[in-house]
Amino acid sequence: MTTRTKYASGEPCWADLQTKDVAAAKDFYGKLFGWTFTDLPTPDGRTYAQAFIGKDLVAVIAPQNPQQEAAGTRGQWNIYLAATDAEEIAEDAVHAGGKLEFGPEQVADTGVLAFIAPPAGGTTGIWQAGTHVGSRLYNQAGALAWAELSTPEPQSAVAFFQQLFGHEVTEYAQDDGGSYSTLIVNGDEVAGIVPADEGEEAVWQIYFGVADVRKSVETATSAGGHVLVEPEDQPEAGSLATIEDPQGGVLSLIQI
Repeated sequence: MTTRTKYASGEPCWADLQTKDVAAAKDFYGKLFGWTFTDLPTPDGRTYAQAFIGKDLVAVIAPQNPQQEAAGTRGQWNIYLAATDAEEIAEDAVHAGGKLEFGPEQVADTGVLAFIAPPAGGTTGIWQAGTHVGSRLYNQAGALAWAELSTPEPQSAVAFFQQLFGHEVTEYAQDDGGSYSTLIVNGDEVAGIVPADEGEEAVWQIYFGVADVRKSVETATSAGGHVLVEPEDQPEAGSLATIEDPQGGVLSLIQI
């Protein structure tokens, strides 16, 4: 496995899960991905879990904040884009027609965190690396492999991220007459933007790699999860499935 030591500005670099039951989520994702965990204290006296493939940190499972708990919010995966200057990105987000939802905030020596959203919504984490660069593995089994924003205003979202990060863009025509946009950093496609279904709000779909998508779906089901999108009968590299964990966190799987 190739360990990542840095991410370019505008690349998805990290994903974490906020859930009402950290212990149950650890059990589910440990079975699904073979993750091992290190538990650490939160500032309010609770516990979050760092998830590892071998010695490589690939994700975090964290408790929901009190507002999410009070509202009965379902589990949620968050995506983070790398930034060289989170404060500048936060300021630019407002000028680009988006919204600053949180931060920027220094997180000890690990980095600087902010949450922004493009004009039609779609909460997006921004991460300026300190000692924590992001997932130490990418596009490998058990690690973050892709991220895709579904939004009612895809072109506004594309323009928003281009203005903030300077992404190049490729458009792929779809059978329904729409288009699928990919954001490009240093010649590589790093994320997608797709039109949302009518009436749907903007949301990021996050993909983790698996070696065998059908076996992973079977494992997720046996561990108490639900299948939202079934994989193909004979999956190959690039084949997809979407699952929901027992606490409601939705995650897509892609065969690597």
